[in-house]
Amino acid sequence: MAGLHKSDFQNPVLNWVDTRLPILTLMTKEYGSFPTPKNFNYFWNFGALAVVNLMVMIASGIFLSMNYNASTAGAFDSVERIMRDVNYGWLLRYVHMNGASMFFIIIYIHIFRGMYYGSYKAPRELLWMSGVTLFLLLMATAFMGYVLPWGQMSYWGATVITNLFSAIPGVGNWIVTLLWGGFSVDNPTLNRFFSLHYLLPFVITGVVFLHVVALHITGSNNPLGIDPKSEQDTLPFHPYYTAKDSVGMAVYFLVFATIVFFIPNLFGEADNYIPANPLQTPNAIVPEWYFLPFYAILRSVPDKLFGVICMFGSILVWFVLPWLDTSPVRSARFRPMYRWSLRLMVLSMLALGVVGAHHPIEPYVSIGRLATIYYFLHFLVLVPLFGFIERPLPLPESISKPVLRRNFPGGGGPLPTGAAAKPMEKI
Repeated sequence: MAGLHKSDFQNPVLNWVDTRLPILTLMTKEYGSFPTPKNFNYFWNFGALAVVNLMVMIASGIFLSMNYNASTAGAFDSVERIMRDVNYGWLLRYVHMNGASMFFIIIYIHIFRGMYYGSYKAPRELLWMSGVTLFLLLMATAFMGYVLPWGQMSYWGATVITNLFSAIPGVGNWIVTLLWGGFSVDNPTLNRFFSLHYLLPFVITGVVFLHVVALHITGSNNPLGIDPKSEQDTLPFHPYYTAKDSVGMAVYFLVFATIVFFIPNLFGEADNYIPANPLQTPNAIVPEWYFLPFYAILRSVPDKLFGVICMFGSILVWFVLPWLDTSPVRSARFRPMYRWSLRLMVLSMLALGVVGAHHPIEPYVSIGRLATIYYFLHFLVLVPLFGFIERPLPLPESISKPVLRRNFPGGGGPLPTGAAAKPMEKI
């Protein structure tokens, strides 16, 4: 019949659907026979885990919103009602609350993997930039969600963070008033944050779609950071990496379930179980753990405006990382100087996280400032400099050669033939 797509599915129902809407053919092409480098390690699981976590968060959030009251008079009580009276409400709330922390753990590892293996380098610049955009959207969504329980930490966290925009010359106070919907954090603020918190996950889903499209256009990077040179360097995505991703998901859900059922308040703040009170300030206003490194950068700078610039700049610098890194080699496996600098940068972020959780007193102030200096030194000075002074290690000729050498010690030459070739079919 003219105009219909030719489908290869033998099942008559699937064939009928696919000839008119070839989504099954598309899925088979992009997630079945799609060629992927054969040397992926388990760091490559975290992209799939992020998508699964996003679906869990959207599903649990929709059910929670059915019982949530987005008003300053009823928000705190509605959360308590969800925990006490709604069937399995406690489970939905703990899954959603801890799912945010699990999401950030996954994303931070995913970003580190991209930095370590050079996944931001050409031709994957837009792929990387869309990932940084997703991180910013995720931060905004998480911040607005943290305000919704309307506990003490929710209220004062919203007050402190939104007040940061007042440091922007000229338009700062106007931005703060716009965010608040008035002249203080109150009912209009809560309504705006609830609406945006509900909307942004679907925006994130759209950007994820673009992120995956960009990935399939440029192809995946790999631990060696070299491009596949032949079919021998690749494997079809299914069943090899669907099976590998399944192992990662099983471990992920095991850890997730352990936190939800045994230590659900591991990442929570006790003050957020106290109703919001504008007349009583908590002893310490601390954001969620995943914001702590950037909060520490803000506090490490004495000037408010420059501190806000440094806080936002610490993430925005990731956008230009593909152009800051001048080395022709992608993977840190072959870049000893860059590898050590990146490890120190991760240590500086961990140190900033510890600093952000404590009062601004010594020695935390000095540690925070040193860690902040090194963080920006890594991206703005060392990464561009390494492209000129670093001598990378020799790159392998192909992806297959190291893989074959692992499976056949002392090998790396021609593939074995006959009976000895059979195990290679499973690589």
